Amino acid sequence: MLAAMPPTSPTPVNRDEAPVRERGDACPGALRLHAADDGRLARLRLPAGVLTYHQAEVLESAAERLGDGHLDITSRGNIQLRGLGESCGGQLARVLYDAGLLPSEAHERIRNIVASPLAGLDSRGSGRDQDQGRSSSHSVQLWSKELDELLCASATATALSGRFLFALDDGRGDVAALGADVTLLAQRYGNPTLHIQTNPSGWRVSATDAARAAFVTAETFLTVAAAGGSGAWRVRELPAGHGLEAAVTTRLAEAGIAAEREPAADREPGPTAGPPAPGAVRSPDGTVALSVQAPLGRLSAAQWRILRTAAAKAAATADAGGAGTTPYGTLRVTPWRGVIVPGLAPDTADDLLDRLRTAGLVTAPDSPWHGVSACTGRPGCAKALSDVRADAARALRPPGRQLPSPPPPGLPVHWSGCARRCGHPQGTSWVDVVATGEGTYDVSVDGDARTTAAGRRAGQAAGQELADAVAAARTTTPTMTR
Repeated sequence: MLAAMPPTSPTPVNRDEAPVRERGDACPGALRLHAADDGRLARLRLPAGVLTYHQAEVLESAAERLGDGHLDITSRGNIQLRGLGESCGGQLARVLYDAGLLPSEAHERIRNIVASPLAGLDSRGSGRDQDQGRSSSHSVQLWSKELDELLCASATATALSGRFLFALDDGRGDVAALGADVTLLAQRYGNPTLHIQTNPSGWRVSATDAARAAFVTAETFLTVAAAGGSGAWRVRELPAGHGLEAAVTTRLAEAGIAAEREPAADREPGPTAGPPAPGAVRSPDGTVALSVQAPLGRLSAAQWRILRTAAAKAAATADAGGAGTTPYGTLRVTPWRGVIVPGLAPDTADDLLDRLRTAGLVTAPDSPWHGVSACTGRPGCAKALSDVRADAARALRPPGRQLPSPPPPGLPVHWSGCARRCGHPQGTSWVDVVATGEGTYDVSVDGDARTTAAGRRAGQAAGQELADAVAAARTTTPTMTR
């Protein structure tokens, strides 16, 4: 049975207009802080989104002592701290290093690895570990650990852009749809497949070689990009005729990695899965994983504390039951601005889910915040034209309404303070709400059905107009794939 190709990148690529990068990217990191209007910003890369409950406690403390008391989740499952002081960089670095969150200072910005958040925690996917009768080498969590170690040991890899992305998919097709530069896709039958962004074909490699194959592919990209002189940050930015596919085939063979090339014409359609739905997930081992989302990707330290305390209880329960090798005692941060807490006892999961709902987190698909995301907007970003977070909240609860609007079915919606559209969804169509001025927005889907709606300048009528425009767009049938 031929392996499935992950969904293509949601962003159309014009090879004739590949950019020429004359400098490195300016993505912030945990050490390279960004000067925002609301203070310094630190972005911490979390391979596969995994944090121990102790590391989660360290981030909570850092947010309260050094930042604005909040933690932001990015569209790549990373964590941002905002409102940091001018001189706290060294103190933050020491705290992160002591918690094991900075294994290599030279590599901290390139550790961009997303993985299927529910891998091993439900009945889907193809890599369900030893308790499902499969080799643990199929686990995307183990691939992430090995890949991260390879990256951090490589001097060459430090040249990767902070935007270069790896996706490790357990076979369900969720993170494979995010348009990563390098994707590993587990297969229910046979070996996993390796793919590069925009490539119509891929390679079948063994599970034991999978992480190393992804690493070799990334280093090969650097060689090809340097030879072409484009300074490309990502695979899709390489100019036409770049030759990356042939170079990867050669480099895999030189590295002793057996890789069977797969013609695109022989491939069956790949699996697709959306983000983890909010709520309880029954795991094969009898425990429960809780899936929650942060409204607009932002958590208070108090909300975060409930999550990491739950992870600590899961660890204690696992230890008492002699399950010390399980992944419990961790949080999994997702690329859809959510958090998974695995390993909970069934008799405590419902009460905890209710606490999280009361604390303001999204715990069910019928929440008005489900599927709604936003960039920072004003006052945190100087480029933003409006306070998008406040305007998004008003659109969910227009003036005169006592309760939040029920969520319309259909597309997710992303609010952007400017045309850069920072943090917009990947791998899917979405409602694109872009500020054009203070409280005014263009609302569109895939570039079509464009309208202009006022947000708050004219009071109740304008707020209702914007809310109605967004709600209507969410039910639009997309005409193209982004």
